Amino acid sequence: MDHLVLIDGHHMMYRAYWAIPRTLKTSAGEQVNTVFGMASMLLAIFAKEQPSHLLFCFDEGDQTFRHQEHEEYKAGRAETPDDFYAQIPRVFELIDTFGLPRVSDPRYEADDFLGAYARRGEEAGMRVTIVSGDRDVLQLVSDRITVSIPHKGYQAAEYLDPVSVVKKYGITPGQVPAYKGLCGDASDNLPGVHGIGPKTAAQLIQQFGTLRSIYDHLPDIRPALAEKLQSGKEQAFFCEKMAELHTDIPLPIPLEHVQTKDLSVAQVFTLFSELEFSLLVKRFQSLLNGVYGAHFRRDEFPQTLSAVPSIQEKKQLSLF
Repeated sequence: MDHLVLIDGHHMMYRAYWAIPRTLKTSAGEQVNTVFGMASMLLAIFAKEQPSHLLFCFDEGDQTFRHQEHEEYKAGRAETPDDFYAQIPRVFELIDTFGLPRVSDPRYEADDFLGAYARRGEEAGMRVTIVSGDRDVLQLVSDRITVSIPHKGYQAAEYLDPVSVVKKYGITPGQVPAYKGLCGDASDNLPGVHGIGPKTAAQLIQQFGTLRSIYDHLPDIRPALAEKLQSGKEQAFFCEKMAELHTDIPLPIPLEHVQTKDLSVAQVFTLFSELEFSLLVKRFQSLLNGVYGAHFRRDEFPQTLSAVPSIQEKKQLSLF
Protein backbone atom coordinates (compact mmCIF):
# COMPACT_ATOMS: atom_id res chain seq x y z
CA MET A 1 0.00 0.00 0.00
CA ASP A 2 1.26 3.46 -0.87
CA HIS A 3 2.15 5.59 2.14
CA LEU A 4 1.64 9.35 1.89
CA VAL A 5 3.50 11.40 4.53
CA LEU A 6 2.41 15.02 4.92
CA ILE A 7 4.64 17.31 6.97
CA ASP A 8 3.54 20.50 8.70
CA GLY A 9 6.60 22.51 7.68
CA HIS A 10 6.36 25.39 10.14
CA HIS A 11 5.61 23.13 13.09
CA MET A 12 8.65 21.05 12.23
CA MET A 13 10.83 24.14 11.88
CA TYR A 14 9.73 25.56 15.24
CA ARG A 15 10.34 22.22 16.94
CA ALA A 16 13.82 22.04 15.42
CA TYR A 17 14.65 25.65 16.32
CA TRP A 18 13.78 25.28 20.00
CA ALA A 19 15.15 21.74 20.41
CA ILE A 20 18.63 22.30 19.00
CA PRO A 21 20.97 24.80 20.75
CA ARG A 22 20.99 28.14 18.97
CA THR A 23 24.76 28.16 19.39
CA LEU A 24 25.07 25.51 16.66
CA LYS A 25 27.03 27.28 13.90
CA THR A 26 29.34 26.39 11.06
CA SER A 27 33.02 27.30 11.21
CA ALA A 28 32.11 30.35 9.11
CA GLY A 29 29.67 31.47 11.79
CA GLU A 30 26.37 30.59 10.08
CA GLN A 31 23.68 29.58 12.58
CA VAL A 32 22.19 26.26 11.48
CA ASN A 33 20.33 24.75 14.45
CA THR A 34 16.96 24.82 12.66
CA VAL A 35 18.39 23.36 9.46
CA PHE A 36 20.19 20.62 11.39
CA GLY A 37 17.03 19.69 13.27
CA MET A 38 14.94 19.63 10.10
CA ALA A 39 17.47 17.46 8.29
CA SER A 40 17.74 15.11 11.25
CA MET A 41 13.96 14.66 11.52
CA LEU A 42 13.61 14.20 7.78
CA LEU A 43 16.15 11.37 7.75
CA ALA A 44 14.31 9.78 10.68
CA ILE A 45 10.96 10.10 8.88
CA PHE A 46 12.42 8.42 5.78
CA ALA A 47 13.76 5.54 7.86
CA LYS A 48 10.71 5.07 10.09
CA GLU A 49 7.78 5.86 7.79
CA GLN A 50 9.22 4.58 4.48
CA PRO A 51 6.98 6.98 2.51
CA SER A 52 6.12 6.29 -1.11
CA HIS A 53 4.86 9.89 -1.32
CA LEU A 54 5.89 12.92 0.76
CA LEU A 55 4.93 16.59 0.81
CA PHE A 56 5.81 19.62 2.97
CA CYS A 57 2.98 22.10 3.66
CA PHE A 58 3.81 25.63 4.81
CA ASP A 59 1.91 28.75 5.93
CA GLU A 60 2.43 31.82 3.79
CA GLY A 61 1.73 35.19 5.33
CA ASP A 62 -1.14 36.42 7.48
CA GLN A 63 -3.89 37.19 4.97
CA THR A 64 -5.70 33.86 4.80
CA PHE A 65 -9.50 33.77 4.70
CA ARG A 66 -9.44 33.21 8.48
CA HIS A 67 -7.49 36.43 9.03
CA GLN A 68 -10.01 38.23 6.84
CA GLU A 69 -12.85 36.87 8.98
CA HIS A 70 -11.14 37.62 12.28
CA GLU A 71 -8.53 40.38 12.46
CA GLU A 72 -7.18 39.09 15.77
CA TYR A 73 -6.70 35.53 14.48
CA LYS A 74 -3.41 34.19 15.89
CA ALA A 75 -2.61 37.64 17.32
CA GLY A 76 -0.76 37.67 20.60
CA ARG A 77 1.59 34.82 19.81
CA ALA A 78 5.08 35.26 21.18
CA GLU A 79 7.42 36.91 18.70
CA THR A 80 9.74 34.45 17.00
CA PRO A 81 13.42 35.52 17.16
CA ASP A 82 14.98 36.91 14.00
CA ASP A 83 17.55 34.12 13.88
CA PHE A 84 14.73 31.67 13.20
CA TYR A 85 13.54 33.56 10.11
CA ALA A 86 17.09 33.92 8.86
CA GLN A 87 17.30 30.12 8.53
CA ILE A 88 14.10 29.60 6.53
CA PRO A 89 15.81 29.99 3.12
CA ARG A 90 18.28 27.27 4.14
CA VAL A 91 15.39 25.02 5.21
CA PHE A 92 13.76 25.49 1.81
CA GLU A 93 17.12 24.79 0.18
CA LEU A 94 17.37 21.56 2.17
CA ILE A 95 13.93 20.39 1.02
CA ASP A 96 14.61 21.35 -2.60
CA THR A 97 18.03 19.68 -2.54
CA PHE A 98 16.45 16.36 -1.65
CA GLY A 99 14.04 16.90 -4.54
CA LEU A 100 10.96 16.97 -2.31
CA PRO A 101 7.86 19.05 -3.11
CA ARG A 102 6.47 21.82 -0.89
CA VAL A 103 3.28 23.85 -1.14
CA SER A 104 1.97 27.12 0.31
CA ASP A 105 -0.56 29.77 -0.61
CA PRO A 106 -1.38 33.13 1.03
CA ARG A 107 -5.10 32.26 0.95
CA TYR A 108 -4.82 29.08 2.99
CA GLU A 109 -3.04 27.67 6.00
CA ALA A 110 -0.73 24.69 5.94
CA ASP A 111 -3.43 22.75 7.82
CA ASP A 112 -5.85 23.22 4.92
CA PHE A 113 -3.33 21.70 2.52
CA LEU A 114 -2.62 18.88 4.97
CA GLY A 115 -6.34 18.18 5.00
CA ALA A 116 -6.81 18.43 1.24
CA TYR A 117 -3.94 16.06 0.45
CA ALA A 118 -4.86 13.70 3.29
CA ARG A 119 -8.42 13.32 2.02
CA ARG A 120 -7.26 12.84 -1.59
CA GLY A 121 -4.77 10.23 -0.41
CA GLU A 122 -7.46 8.48 1.59
CA GLU A 123 -9.75 8.44 -1.46
CA ALA A 124 -6.90 6.96 -3.50
CA GLY A 125 -6.55 4.08 -1.05
CA MET A 126 -3.29 5.30 0.49
CA ARG A 127 -2.20 5.07 4.10
CA VAL A 128 -1.66 8.66 5.25
CA THR A 129 0.52 9.99 8.08
CA ILE A 130 0.35 13.68 9.01
CA VAL A 131 3.42 14.88 10.91
CA SER A 132 2.25 17.78 13.06
CA GLY A 133 1.66 18.89 16.63
CA ASP A 134 -1.27 21.12 15.69
CA ARG A 135 -4.48 19.93 17.34
CA ASP A 136 -6.59 21.19 14.40
CA VAL A 137 -5.40 18.33 12.18
CA LEU A 138 -6.88 15.75 14.57
CA GLN A 139 -10.21 16.32 12.81
CA LEU A 140 -8.69 14.54 9.80
CA VAL A 141 -7.92 11.30 11.63
CA SER A 142 -9.64 8.21 10.23
CA ASP A 143 -9.01 4.53 9.69
CA ARG A 144 -6.50 5.47 6.97
CA ILE A 145 -5.24 8.81 8.30
CA THR A 146 -2.98 8.98 11.36
CA VAL A 147 -1.43 12.02 13.02
CA SER A 148 2.16 11.65 14.19
CA ILE A 149 3.41 14.12 16.81
CA PRO A 150 7.25 14.23 16.88
CA HIS A 151 9.03 13.74 20.20
CA LYS A 152 12.80 13.50 20.77
CA GLY A 153 13.32 14.53 17.19
CA TYR A 154 11.33 11.75 15.56
CA GLN A 155 12.59 8.89 17.68
CA ALA A 156 9.55 8.73 19.97
CA ALA A 157 6.72 9.90 17.72
CA GLU A 158 3.23 9.76 19.23
CA TYR A 159 0.68 8.27 16.83
CA LEU A 160 -2.99 9.20 17.09
CA ASP A 161 -5.69 7.14 15.37
CA PRO A 162 -9.46 7.44 15.97
CA VAL A 163 -9.34 5.34 19.15
CA SER A 164 -6.42 7.24 20.68
CA VAL A 165 -8.02 10.63 19.89
CA VAL A 166 -11.07 9.58 21.90
CA LYS A 167 -8.87 8.22 24.68
CA LYS A 168 -6.75 11.38 24.89
CA TYR A 169 -9.38 14.11 24.41
CA GLY A 170 -12.73 12.42 25.04
CA ILE A 171 -14.04 13.34 21.59
CA THR A 172 -14.03 11.81 18.12
CA PRO A 173 -11.94 13.37 15.32
CA GLY A 174 -15.04 14.83 13.69
CA GLN A 175 -15.92 16.65 16.91
CA VAL A 176 -12.65 18.60 17.11
CA PRO A 177 -14.09 21.84 15.63
CA ALA A 178 -17.01 21.75 18.10
CA TYR A 179 -14.56 21.12 20.93
CA LYS A 180 -12.54 24.19 19.93
CA GLY A 181 -15.76 26.14 19.58
CA LEU A 182 -16.43 25.53 23.26
CA CYS A 183 -13.02 25.71 24.92
CA GLY A 184 -11.25 27.79 22.25
CA ASP A 185 -7.59 27.73 21.32
CA ALA A 186 -5.22 30.25 22.84
CA SER A 187 -2.57 29.61 20.16
CA ASP A 188 -5.01 30.85 17.50
CA ASN A 189 -6.45 33.59 19.73
CA LEU A 190 -9.86 31.94 19.64
CA PRO A 191 -11.50 32.33 23.06
CA GLY A 192 -14.37 29.87 22.79
CA VAL A 193 -17.01 30.12 25.54
CA HIS A 194 -15.79 31.95 28.64
CA GLY A 195 -15.65 29.64 31.65
CA ILE A 196 -15.70 26.36 29.72
CA GLY A 197 -12.51 24.32 29.72
CA PRO A 198 -11.45 21.14 27.90
CA LYS A 199 -13.02 18.73 30.41
CA THR A 200 -16.44 20.38 30.36
CA ALA A 201 -16.31 20.78 26.59
CA ALA A 202 -15.61 17.07 26.13
CA GLN A 203 -18.41 16.10 28.55
CA LEU A 204 -20.93 18.26 26.70
CA ILE A 205 -19.90 16.89 23.31
CA GLN A 206 -20.02 13.32 24.61
CA GLN A 207 -23.55 13.90 25.86
CA PHE A 208 -25.01 15.80 22.93
CA GLY A 209 -22.75 14.99 19.96
CA THR A 210 -22.57 18.34 18.18
CA LEU A 211 -22.41 22.03 19.03
CA ARG A 212 -25.82 22.59 17.45
CA SER A 213 -27.31 19.81 19.56
CA ILE A 214 -25.80 21.29 22.74
CA TYR A 215 -27.56 24.58 22.06
CA ASP A 216 -30.79 22.82 21.14
CA HIS A 217 -30.75 21.21 24.58
CA LEU A 218 -29.86 24.20 26.79
CA PRO A 219 -32.96 23.59 28.98
CA ASP A 220 -31.54 20.15 29.81
CA ILE A 221 -28.22 21.58 31.03
CA ARG A 222 -27.70 22.83 34.59
CA PRO A 223 -28.55 26.55 34.76
CA ALA A 224 -25.08 27.94 35.59
CA LEU A 225 -23.49 26.15 32.65
CA ALA A 226 -26.39 26.90 30.32
CA GLU A 227 -26.02 30.59 31.13
CA LYS A 228 -22.34 30.50 30.12
CA LEU A 229 -23.23 28.72 26.90
CA GLN A 230 -25.98 31.21 26.07
CA SER A 231 -23.68 34.17 26.69
CA GLY A 232 -20.98 32.69 24.48
CA LYS A 233 -23.19 31.26 21.75
CA GLU A 234 -22.07 33.53 18.93
CA GLN A 235 -18.42 33.04 19.86
CA ALA A 236 -18.82 29.26 20.05
CA PHE A 237 -20.16 28.86 16.53
CA PHE A 238 -17.64 31.36 15.18
CA CYS A 239 -14.70 29.50 16.75
CA GLU A 240 -16.06 26.20 15.47
CA LYS A 241 -16.19 27.64 11.95
CA MET A 242 -12.65 28.99 12.23
CA ALA A 243 -11.36 25.58 13.33
CA GLU A 244 -12.87 23.67 10.41
CA LEU A 245 -10.28 22.79 7.80
CA HIS A 246 -11.04 23.37 4.12
CA THR A 247 -10.18 20.07 2.46
CA ASP A 248 -11.84 20.73 -0.88
CA ILE A 249 -9.28 23.29 -2.11
CA PRO A 250 -7.39 22.64 -5.38
CA LEU A 251 -4.10 20.76 -5.07
CA PRO A 252 -1.20 22.93 -6.33
CA ILE A 253 0.76 19.74 -7.07
CA PRO A 254 -1.08 16.61 -8.25
CA LEU A 255 -0.95 13.73 -5.80
CA GLU A 256 0.92 11.53 -8.24
CA HIS A 257 3.71 14.14 -8.45
CA VAL A 258 4.71 13.91 -4.78
CA GLN A 259 6.21 10.44 -5.09
CA THR A 260 9.55 9.85 -3.39
CA LYS A 261 11.57 8.42 -6.23
CA ASP A 262 14.92 9.29 -7.77
CA LEU A 263 15.68 11.60 -4.84
CA SER A 264 18.99 13.43 -4.84
CA VAL A 265 22.10 11.92 -3.30
CA ALA A 266 25.07 13.93 -4.56
CA GLN A 267 23.45 17.31 -3.91
CA VAL A 268 22.47 16.30 -0.39
CA PHE A 269 26.01 15.20 0.41
CA THR A 270 27.26 18.50 -1.00
CA LEU A 271 24.87 20.54 1.16
CA PHE A 272 25.59 18.49 4.30
CA SER A 273 29.30 18.99 3.67
CA GLU A 274 28.85 22.74 3.20
CA LEU A 275 26.90 22.95 6.46
CA GLU A 276 29.43 20.67 8.20
CA PHE A 277 26.80 18.10 9.20
CA SER A 278 29.26 15.22 9.57
CA LEU A 279 26.90 13.30 11.88
CA LEU A 280 24.07 13.55 9.35
CA VAL A 281 26.35 12.50 6.51
CA LYS A 282 26.88 9.20 8.31
CA ARG A 283 23.17 8.78 8.97
CA PHE A 284 22.36 9.56 5.35
CA GLN A 285 24.85 6.94 4.21
CA SER A 286 23.18 4.38 6.50
CA LEU A 287 19.79 5.28 5.02
CA LEU A 288 21.12 4.79 1.50
CA ASN A 289 22.48 1.37 2.43
CA GLY A 290 19.10 0.28 3.81
CA VAL A 291 15.80 -0.66 2.18
CA TYR A 292 14.76 2.95 1.64
CA GLY A 293 17.88 3.59 -0.42
CA ALA A 294 15.93 2.38 -3.47
CA HIS A 295 14.12 5.74 -3.50
CA PHE A 296 17.37 7.58 -4.27
CA ARG A 297 19.35 7.84 -7.51
CA ARG A 298 21.50 4.75 -7.60
CA ASP A 299 24.03 6.25 -10.00
CA GLU A 300 24.85 8.92 -7.40
CA PHE A 301 25.65 6.55 -4.53
CA PRO A 302 29.15 7.37 -3.24
CA GLN A 303 31.75 4.62 -3.28
CA THR A 304 33.50 6.11 -0.29
CA LEU A 305 32.82 9.02 1.97
CA SER A 306 35.32 11.83 1.91
CA ALA A 307 36.01 13.62 5.16
CA VAL A 308 33.43 16.26 6.03
CA PRO A 309 34.31 19.20 8.27
CA SER A 310 32.62 18.56 11.59
CA ILE A 311 30.35 21.18 13.06
CA GLN A 312 30.53 21.35 16.84
CA GLU A 313 27.88 18.65 17.23
CA LYS A 314 27.40 17.90 20.90
CA LYS A 315 26.51 14.45 22.11
CA GLN A 316 22.91 15.51 22.64
CA LEU A 317 22.46 16.16 18.90
CA SER A 318 22.87 12.44 18.21
CA LEU A 319 19.61 11.93 20.08
CA PHE A 320 17.69 14.27 17.78
